[in-house]
Amino acid sequence: MNKTINRNKDKNHFIDGNQIQLLRNGVEYFPALEEAIDSAKREIYLQTYIYETDKIGIRIGDALKRAAQRGVSVNLLLDGFGCKDLPAEFVKELESAGVKLMFYRPKISPWTLKKSRLRRMHRKVSVIDGKIAFVGGINIIDDYNVPDNTPPRIDYAVRVEGKLLPVILDSVTKLWRRMSVLHLHPDHLKAATTEQHKKRKSNNANMLAAFILRDNVLNRRNIESAYLAAIAQAKSEIIIANAYFVPGRRFRKALLAAAKRGVSVKLLLQGRMEYFLMFATHAFYAMFLKNGIEIYEYRQGYMHSKVAVIDNEWATVGSSNIDPFSLLLAREANVVVKDKAFATELRADIMHSIENSAYQVLPEEWSNRHLFKRFLSWLAYGLVRGFVGLIGYSKQQ
Repeated sequence: MNKTINRNKDKNHFIDGNQIQLLRNGVEYFPALEEAIDSAKREIYLQTYIYETDKIGIRIGDALKRAAQRGVSVNLLLDGFGCKDLPAEFVKELESAGVKLMFYRPKISPWTLKKSRLRRMHRKVSVIDGKIAFVGGINIIDDYNVPDNTPPRIDYAVRVEGKLLPVILDSVTKLWRRMSVLHLHPDHLKAATTEQHKKRKSNNANMLAAFILRDNVLNRRNIESAYLAAIAQAKSEIIIANAYFVPGRRFRKALLAAAKRGVSVKLLLQGRMEYFLMFATHAFYAMFLKNGIEIYEYRQGYMHSKVAVIDNEWATVGSSNIDPFSLLLAREANVVVKDKAFATELRADIMHSIENSAYQVLPEEWSNRHLFKRFLSWLAYGLVRGFVGLIGYSKQQ
């Protein structure tokens, strides 16, 4: 009964008539984004968690300024924590050129654990003229802007055209208008109307896709529910590549149930620990490995991916990690695609990373050689659980 309800609910999100292009890393994403910005005629919405003033940040900033100077309504929303170090002079340059810029929750005092301060805008969404959208996990930061001279980070985004655009546009404009009211910027509300875009005819593309949000009002569990519904229906294979992987109880049970019914489950996870709480990921290694789930760690550089492919037909690309911060606190956005060709392409790219750049964690090795790591993992997981409980979400984990 529950599976039927989940399947029907999941199906209602999907819209046919889309053309969706997979973009691998900034090397493919930023040229496509810059080209779309340079072709804009009416309005641009760009919302991102991190905006760095490195080579890429300056390049995209210059494109935004060019657009504003030719009369395009440019609306840039940045997260207050992710962009806390953005230079004030760079902000002034953008605003002087006509770019309308706001920060989402700019109060980031480290001396408070108020939930309102911890609920960040982690999504990365751009919409140009209501015709082209970009959704994914890629911030405005150079792939090579990484510590220790490591290889460029791995990440993904999608370029979307078609009938899904009104849904994406409605989301970005609603958030922009809400922030405009909260920031007392009535002039920022004078953006182009979206009605003309809702009447726009789709091209001949026929890809089935959904735009799925997570927020703290109406869409609290949407991304997690989309994952769980797809995992519950998996017949042959589940591949998840996720940078910050600390799944809750329901997610863990779903993966274990899939493995027990014969589904091949592969996890590609971040092997380099950027901060201590990432050790919480290791807390579930023994359980997963014991039940036949394959775990691979990307150790060459930094993997920022938040993607998955199931049965070579269902695929998702977005900003949401599988951890309490993404699934319980942040504003996130994923695109889910039901298309064999797209899923095959994404799967091939993940498998290339697994086969050429990842280290497989074997059950015997983990149980016999990593006692200290296992201790650290449970310590980190306990801290994460305590933190989640402190902010009032412990019952949901």
